[in-house]
Amino acid sequence: MKSAYHVQRIVDARRVAAGERPIGWKLGYTSQAMRREMGIDSPNIGTLTDAMLLHDDADIADDLVQPRVEPEVGLRLRRELRGPATEEDALRAVGEAVGCLEVVDSVWRDYRFRIEDNTADGSSAARVVVGGALSLEHLAALPVLLVHNGTRIAAGNADAAMGGPFRALAWLATELAKRGAHLPAGSFVITGGLTPTAAIQPGDVVEAVFDRLVVRVRRSANEDTLSGARDG
Repeated sequence: MKSAYHVQRIVDARRVAAGERPIGWKLGYTSQAMRREMGIDSPNIGTLTDAMLLHDDADIADDLVQPRVEPEVGLRLRRELRGPATEEDALRAVGEAVGCLEVVDSVWRDYRFRIEDNTADGSSAARVVVGGALSLEHLAALPVLLVHNGTRIAAGNADAAMGGPFRALAWLATELAKRGAHLPAGSFVITGGLTPTAAIQPGDVVEAVFDRLVVRVRRSANEDTLSGARDG
């Protein structure tokens, strides 16, 4: 895995050189549902940049190759977090939780890869649709539905990610500490998929329903728009 993360850092450096700004981290494969779907046996980490963030109800008609969507809880830190960290340390560091849809994409055909391949590819990080705020109280018990074109296709709870978002955040801080790194105040972290993913095709709308909060992403059905985005 050291070589995989080395490749990831090279790719991240190229993103920064192109003008993107790192803003935090994404956690991959923190839930059994995602590990089972993808045949992966351990979590991993990828970098988030400002260019990946989208507003609620955004259209992802662009140059993504094979996008899939999954519901996640995002955490914004109001103070720095250093590892090794506990779940209580993580809770104290968090200023806000938000409902999100992560849009993953992969250079590997049909998402068939080893954990090392996926890690080198940034844990398939592509876009993050950021929705409204969630209560920090009882966050791990928060139910979530994944809805594809109006049809409910999966359900879960926020505790699917390592037992809860704060526990996942503590794991991240502890892993970063092994590299001599930490989470600065203001960092944004998405804590892992809570259900299996949904492929999003032209014309599709995918929603995550966190209790009463709905976060939505769509993909334009206009093939000319899609072609123009790829050419640009």
